[in-house]
Amino acid sequence: MDQTDIVSRRTLLGTGAATAAGLLAGCSGRPSGGTQTDESATDAAEPTATATPEQHSVTMAPVGTVEFNEVPERWVPFTGDYADMGVALGQADGLAGIGVPARYGSHLYQELPGVSVDTDAMTALYSEGTDKETFYSIDADVHVIDPNFAINRLGWSQGDVDELADNIGPFVGNTGFTHVYDWHDDYRYYSMYETLEVLAELFDERARYEAFAAYHDEILADVESRLPEARPDIALLYPAGVPPEGFYPYLVGEGTTSKQWRDLGVGDALAADGITDAQAGGGTIDFETLLDIDPDALAIRLQGEVSETYFDEEIRTPLEEHDVASDLTAVQNDRVIYAGLTYQGPIIHLFQLEAAAQGLYPEEFGGEQLFDRERVADIVTGEFDG
Repeated sequence: MDQTDIVSRRTLLGTGAATAAGLLAGCSGRPSGGTQTDESATDAAEPTATATPEQHSVTMAPVGTVEFNEVPERWVPFTGDYADMGVALGQADGLAGIGVPARYGSHLYQELPGVSVDTDAMTALYSEGTDKETFYSIDADVHVIDPNFAINRLGWSQGDVDELADNIGPFVGNTGFTHVYDWHDDYRYYSMYETLEVLAELFDERARYEAFAAYHDEILADVESRLPEARPDIALLYPAGVPPEGFYPYLVGEGTTSKQWRDLGVGDALAADGITDAQAGGGTIDFETLLDIDPDALAIRLQGEVSETYFDEEIRTPLEEHDVASDLTAVQNDRVIYAGLTYQGPIIHLFQLEAAAQGLYPEEFGGEQLFDRERVADIVTGEFDG
């Protein structure tokens, strides 16, 4: 498709910012930043939206307020947390691409009747880099991506972001899966459900958002009421190789990627020992370092669909047979558990909360489904009361 044709279609659609100068107010002139204008800083304090029969607006830092003449249909995130949020809000049909399909836990939807996403049909945004032409080929109504993520993690320039926003569709997004990036220091973070609420405004899906939020609160209240008083200190790790000889360390901290661990009240053994998060420049740690820390449990994060057999053969058994790793308290007490995926929205979070609870507290949660698959599916497919 010729870029002139895209510009013409966008003009008719009417997507864009309230003013051209204000579209990317949160990042203008600051490749490392996200400093907002005074107006957008005030507007982004809470997610808000206004609506008329023709227009609605969505406000989110760092971009500020973006106006639409109609609800976006074709949309593209980069990370799987936003993909999962959009699917939760009934927008699977419009999901046109994702950064790395293998890192998106859509395989979990197989347990939800009537819910599916075909990642093979999606455009992969990353392949030895991320180029603008891929975004032109997708031709999305909205890019659900933090523009500062594109600049600081994907290697784009501010001009690249401006070009795609002007010629294709605006950016609405805030990097929230981790809180360790220094380029995010100048603008606020959003919790998982604050982010979901903004997307609900974007897609005009308030009822689905409220149904998910209510069910999330119900599940969390049940889990919290059953947690034991004694909570383990965990080490959240990503193998530097398989079988592992070292690990990239991740702190529990804040961010949506660790929400299930905070929900379960665990301690962070790595943070207590002063280990630097890998996403903040920390290097790998070896078994000797882990033995000095000696966490109660090892939570091993892997991307993609991971079977119990694979985890046993490639992670647990090699640790049990390793000269040093076998001395770890977590290995000796059979507390080496699969930590799930990096990116999670409200659907994937429920699966990962369940798995984490079963792995850490098998006496209380083992072998039990914590949430009703059919109820979640009904929310996603619109078959719920509300």
